[in-house]
Amino acid sequence: MAETYIARGKAVAARALGGEMMIMSVADSTVFALDEVATILWKSADGVTPLETIVRDHVCAAYEVSPETAIRDAEDFCRELSGSGILLTSDRPIAGAAR
Repeated sequence: MAETYIARGKAVAARALGGEMMIMSVADSTVFALDEVATILWKSADGVTPLETIVRDHVCAAYEVSPETAIRDAEDFCRELSGSGILLTSDRPIAGAAR
């Protein structure tokens, strides 16, 4: 299976509220409220760390969830947000994404 890399979209506004994030798409003003796990993925989306590594090191380490379930849920989450430009996904590292 090919690696998946994720990076935060550039046309977004994000604000942390407690352990969660509120993300708004500048393009269409769609607002996303990210729970704690989704916030971990968002904060870790540096474009160079594979999604599987993020899930293993940050999600599975903090929550009682199997790696298979966690990666499947993370992939679904990333697919949803990439459709709105909130996250960028690629099968190779995303140049210039780390911030």
